[in-house]
Amino acid sequence: MPKSKDDMYGDHISHQFNDDLANLKNDFLKMGGLVEQQTIDAVNALIDGDGWAADEIRARDRIVDNMEKDLDEEATQLIARRQPAARDLRLVIAVIKMVSDLERVGDEAKKIAKFALTLAEEGHAPRGYVEVRHIANHVTTMLNEALDAFSRLDSTQALKIIREDKRVDEEYQAATRTLLTFMMEDSRNISRCMSVMWVLRALERVGDHACNIAENVIYMVEGEDVRHTPVEEAAKIVGP
Repeated sequence: MPKSKDDMYGDHISHQFNDDLANLKNDFLKMGGLVEQQTIDAVNALIDGDGWAADEIRARDRIVDNMEKDLDEEATQLIARRQPAARDLRLVIAVIKMVSDLERVGDEAKKIAKFALTLAEEGHAPRGYVEVRHIANHVTTMLNEALDAFSRLDSTQALKIIREDKRVDEEYQAATRTLLTFMMEDSRNISRCMSVMWVLRALERVGDHACNIAENVIYMVEGEDVRHTPVEEAAKIVGP
């Protein structure tokens, strides 16, 4: 019986090598779960006007930074000790790249928490929270599915995430137009609405990072770099 994509990275003679690769994948997924929750918590703090929660989220960013350093060291040591080739090297290189994306998602969550704290002190903005909730749900789902695609080595699901990025961009542009129109009608709300616009921008960036992770999943599975490649061309690489 042919090996599935799920175990294509676990068939080495050295059990320790298998364990090293499994640990790298698991540690990456732990970091992914953390930054996903950080983003969700930051958005909730914003909508609830919870300054204490927002401040606590900002403090937790140090954990994300430390996990990034640990994963970079883990990947570097794996290369030095095992000298992986072909698909194994693709996995390690992809993880190094994706760890950077996860750290930046953590940074975006920290930014959202910063504006949540500002709005908790200044008072809720009169508009924009529905759009924030909608786009936040969209991009955190993308991030979750990108992590799942990595876990299952599913390039087909990764391609679906890449397709979603255009929808997020459209939703972000529509939301910013709505807020800009509102600010032009009532200049008293400019400061608070601008905070919401920066939150929307941070969420749009989370979607970009989820897309980057999906591109790296395709690289891991298919051996093709689809960055800066039209979606239609990437679809040909992934296949039906």
